[in-house]
Amino acid sequence: MTETLDPEDRKIVTLARSARARNGVPEGAAVRDETGRTYVAGTVDLDSLKLSALRTAVAMAVASGAKSLEAAAVVSEAGALSEEDLSAVRDLGGAGTPVLLAGADAAVRSTVVV
Repeated sequence: MTETLDPEDRKIVTLARSARARNGVPEGAAVRDETGRTYVAGTVDLDSLKLSALRTAVAMAVASGAKSLEAAAVVSEAGALSEEDLSAVRDLGGAGTPVLLAGADAAVRSTVVV
């Protein structure tokens, strides 16, 4: 399914996959804001702070001044995205923002439009 992706969506899946592999974390995520800038993150798992990769990427976008999101991607072995992750994307991106879920091989398994 990855072959049929828009090049910009393929890019955020690749960035999410790279973050996951580089940091050795369970999930990697990337989001693209309204200007085309991308924000990439991995899972945060500290004793005092636990965030999914997607919520971390959304937080990075907000902290950098993003006003909206065009799309998001997560690379994970999980079969589905959590409601908390989808809510974070919806909060910044609004209704209609696509979230791609891909496996470690970067093949997109599902797309959820929040």
